Amino acid sequence: MSGFNYLITNNFPKLIFIVMSFIKSTLRLLSHIFINKYVLVFTVSFLYMLFLDDHNLLSRWKMDSKIIELNKEYQYYEDEIKDNKLKLDELQNSDEYLEKFAREKYLMKKADEEIFIIK
Repeated sequence: MSGFNYLITNNFPKLIFIVMSFIKSTLRLLSHIFINKYVLVFTVSFLYMLFLDDHNLLSRWKMDSKIIELNKEYQYYEDEIKDNKLKLDELQNSDEYLEKFAREKYLMKKADEEIFIIK
């Protein structure tokens, strides 16, 4: 007989006893914890709120990421509004800037000028 088979055959009842006593003590500990009605109610409530509720953890995470995205978009448009207000103010108050804007954007020219577009 090999050494392993010898250990298993001779110590098998002891091994079964050790495993069974470990399982029994673990179950006893778990039953003491979950027999307490407060722990049981808290655990069930926590699991319900975590997974099954309308405002569960997953939906909260999705909403938070959506809020962050929308705040970034809001800030972008706020900056665009500020820039456009500055450009509008310059266009209304400066004839030189108005002329420059018309020449660049709309390719306008004076009567005696020629325009060459280089790309």
